[in-house]
Amino acid sequence: MFIYTVKSKQIRAILIILFVVLTVSVLIFLSKDSENVSKNNNTVNLSASNESERMSFISQFGWEVSGEPNEVREIIIPEEFDEVYTKYNEIQLSQGFDLTSFKGTRVKRWTYAVKNYEGFENKDCIRINILVCDGKVIGGDVCSVELGGFMHGFSKPQK
Repeated sequence: MFIYTVKSKQIRAILIILFVVLTVSVLIFLSKDSENVSKNNNTVNLSASNESERMSFISQFGWEVSGEPNEVREIIIPEEFDEVYTKYNEIQLSQGFDLTSFKGTRVKRWTYAVKNYEGFENKDCIRINILVCDGKVIGGDVCSVELGGFMHGFSKPQK
C-alpha cells in the first residue's frame, strides 16, 4: 500500500495555480470573441433603429435596395439551435456576429430586395435580411429566393 500526505499549503498552492490558469484561459477566449465582434463595431455602423439607419447599414456593404422593405417580421431566436440554425449561426460568426447570446430573444427581421447583385440585376430574387434587436443589427444574410438559391453574409462575394 502506498500513502502520500499532502499539506494544506500544497493544496492551497495547487488551487491558486488552477484558478490562475482558468482565469487566463477565460480572458484569452473572451478577447478573441471580442476581437471578432469588434471587427464589425469598428468598421461598420450597426445602428438600425429607423429606416435611414437600416439603409445606411445596408449601403456600407455596397448593396442597393428598393426603398421599402418587402417584409418586416418578428421572430424568436430559438432556445435550442437545430441543424439549420447552427449553420445559419456559422454564417453570422464568419461576419463577426453570434446569435447564441440571443437565444430565446424576440427580434425583428427586415427584408429588402437587392437591386445590384451581379448577374441578377434585372431579377427580383435577391434579398438582404437584417436581424435587429434594440435598434442594433445582430446578424443577417444575403440570399436568393430562387429554387436552388444561395445564402451568404453581408459582404459581396469575391469574383
